[in-house]
Amino acid sequence: MLLLSIAVCSQTIINRDPEIKKMVDEISASNIEKSVRKLVSFHTRHNMSEQNNPEKGIGAAWNWIKSEFEKSIPASGGRLSVRFEEYQVGGQGQRIAREIRLRNVVATLKGTDPSDDRITIMSAHLDSRAASDTDSTSYAPGANDDASGVAAIIELVRIMSQRKFSSTIVFMAVSGEEHGLYGAKYMAEKAKQEKWNIIAMLNNDMIGNSRSGETLLNDNMKVRVFSEGVPAYETEQMAAIRKYTSGENDSRARQLARYVKETGERYVDQINVTLVFRNDRFGRGGDHTPFSQAGFPAVRICEFNEDYNRQHKIPSLENGIQTGDLPEYVDYEYVRKNAAINLASLANLALAPGEPLNCGIVTSQGNSTTLKWQEPVKGVKPSGYFILIRETYQPLWEKKIYVTGTEVTLPYSKDNYFFGIQSVDASGHESIAVFPGQARRQQPSN
Repeated sequence: MLLLSIAVCSQTIINRDPEIKKMVDEISASNIEKSVRKLVSFHTRHNMSEQNNPEKGIGAAWNWIKSEFEKSIPASGGRLSVRFEEYQVGGQGQRIAREIRLRNVVATLKGTDPSDDRITIMSAHLDSRAASDTDSTSYAPGANDDASGVAAIIELVRIMSQRKFSSTIVFMAVSGEEHGLYGAKYMAEKAKQEKWNIIAMLNNDMIGNSRSGETLLNDNMKVRVFSEGVPAYETEQMAAIRKYTSGENDSRARQLARYVKETGERYVDQINVTLVFRNDRFGRGGDHTPFSQAGFPAVRICEFNEDYNRQHKIPSLENGIQTGDLPEYVDYEYVRKNAAINLASLANLALAPGEPLNCGIVTSQGNSTTLKWQEPVKGVKPSGYFILIRETYQPLWEKKIYVTGTEVTLPYSKDNYFFGIQSVDASGHESIAVFPGQARRQQPSN
């Protein structure tokens, strides 16, 4: 009886939106494999490769991706638009030694609420490379790096364009990543100049390899989410608030990473989203970084194990080992699960209310904690809010308390716990949590 009681007490109830679960179940590993193999068929997608050959080079790749996105326009009822974003890059002394024009492929699924200007982004890079920066002709299949991410985007555009969301979702296949994140930098600068209200940017770079070289691990049940702590764009005022609240582990990127973990694991079976509390791997970079530097919450989703025999190598046999980023070494079921994590996160955010505004914690003395905030003005009207609580040494939120007002006092000491505030609608779609700063003092009445 005691064992039964312990087992019952440890059970976790998971509530899934049936429509989001249906979308997750529609993701096809077979479709993803077909897209990866098609991208590999272009021989190389090097940034300095051919642009006018219909069957070979980076130009053939971005033209094909655009045509795949456009297939979903009719099912969207006109809400999906597809375009090239062109930019110029390169020159003497740069990694791209001559000036060229490159293209990103952008598909925008417009939200149904005209007053809701929030944007969520899913991104992957379409270019590939061999060992040498300047080798634009050798076979560079790039099956995992990063045809896996692009294939996941193509599949999500197909599925999500058939549904309606309050806010806008942007899907990007960018070029220039392998030579300096150029395509992502262009888009981040454009977003900043045009004042896009980006609430989340999910960069998918290498999401298809489940085996590790050297350590010989084999596991398609873990995926990493990288997120920065202290924001790259932090101002003096932001730094002062961070220091005052000890919020170095509660940046907007960290809150987004926690959201991806909770939401992804809610909808995707047999996957563990592992949060890595650093912006990226040592000495490496990804397309989320320019967005972080521009002030947007951005994370990188990446396979847990890496096989360096597959990265940036011309396929060959080396000491009896096949090297090269070939499509037969991609775990397509693993890509499917990682694509599903993206879909669940994007769909929940695009359906959820906006984040609560002006979130503050009253810092007067006492062993209870008072939190105050204002109702969001973007998205659907919240039915209530979750107060998230964790002990200061814990990386993840441990408790959720539902409230309906915009002020609450809880019997938890602000000195011993961290708090977050999250909007939620009647269907259970939550916003990203907001870490409260110091509450504004009440103005004395006349």
